[in-house]
Formats: sequence, C-alpha cells, structure tokens
Amino acid sequence: MRVALTLAYDGSSYLGSQIQTQTSNTIFGVLTQVCQKLGIDSKIVASGRTDKGVHATGQVCHLDLPDFWNDTTKLQKTLNTMLPQNIYVKAIVKVENDFHARYGAKKRSYRYIIKTKQHNPFEANFVTFLENTNFDTINKNIALFIGTHDFKNFMKQGSDINSTTRVIYKAFAYKHKEYVVLNFEANGFLRSQIRLMVAALLNSTAKEIQEKLLDIQNHKVKPAPSNGLYLSKIKY
Repeated sequence: MRVALTLAYDGSSYLGSQIQTQTSNTIFGVLTQVCQKLGIDSKIVASGRTDKGVHATGQVCHLDLPDFWNDTTKLQKTLNTMLPQNIYVKAIVKVENDFHARYGAKKRSYRYIIKTKQHNPFEANFVTFLENTNFDTINKNIALFIGTHDFKNFMKQGSDINSTTRVIYKAFAYKHKEYVVLNFEANGFLRSQIRLMVAALLNSTAKEIQEKLLDIQNHKVKPAPSNGLYLSKIKY
C-alpha cells in the first residue's frame, strides 16, 4: 500500500532533508532509520529537498508499506512517538500506487519570515532579524517575480537541472505584528532560488532585479539566511 506523509520539521539541527551517504543527520535520514525499525524498508520519496537549516510545515513524501502496516492512524502515532520532537508526521493518507510525491506535485509554496525587532535568541533559528526593513519597497518589487522567467541568476552554482525556467504563480508580502512574511508559489524552485530572491528584495533595486531576470546583468547578492525559510505547502 502506497501512502503519502505530510511532515512538519524544525530543520535547524539537520544537514538538510535529503538522505546523504556521509551522514544520517538529515530529515529523511532520521525518518528512514525509524521506518526500518518498524519493518518498513521502502525508499522514501520527497516532494523536494530543503537545505540545511530550512524548515517545513507541509513537506510531503511517499513510501510503500508492507501488508502488516494497514492501520495508518496507528502508524502515525507510532512514528511520532519514535521520531525526535523536531520532526512531526501531520498526516498519513492512502494514495494510488502511481502517486509520486515529487513528479506529481503541481505547485510548491514557501514562506520567508523576517522579524523587524531587535534580535532575541529564542527565535534565532526560526526568523531572520532585520530591524530596518522597507516593507513598501519589498511589497512592490516582489511582484516582479510573478510569471515565467529564466532564473539562472537566482540559483546556487553547481545545480544539476535540465532547465532554469520556472513559473511563479504567486509572490506577495504581508505584515503580521512585527513580522514581514514573504510568500512564493511556483511549479518548482531551483536550489537556493528563494533565498536569492529574498536577498535581492532586501538589497537590490527594482531595476537590478529586472536586469537579473532578463540576464542583462547579474547583480550578485549573498543568499538570505536559511533559518527564515519554510516549505509550507505542496499541491497535487
């Protein structure tokens, strides 16, 4: 039986989500170890990878269960008992045998959270602190990313992909108390694309962003910190 799991996790103490050969300290490395203890040897396939320090409130993955695990409610409770408290299984649902968490995803949504107050250590792993943030400029310029663009100037070098063109369906910002939240929804994202878009919104003019998108001039910026980024939703 194939099932889809929806996960939430605090990525601050993990070296990303993807399984790595040199370490088990990744989100799916830990989940795989727990599943194996429960007699589940299926490969876990995620909707996409998140980098070191990046969080999720709606990551999706699929796996195939052996026949003796037909009670998904019990499995969810058992996994949440055995997993570290910074990884939580929000839901397990039965899906069709041809369901694919990565290739079946139609839209992916992320949010980036900025706090405009003085730094405090209790939120240091979960928001980016920037006291001097021009919300009006960010709110205006973020719309420049909407549409179909070649994002080759908004990705980490060394990415192994066939195309750098992506479709951004939504890009908007809003305020909530002392927080500024940036939201992006697309058919997919390149490695570090969102962090580089956020960095451009914080450090570049509208003209510079447009020049990067049109490949007229690549105004380089350092990616925004990973701790403010959350994978929030996958749509199928």
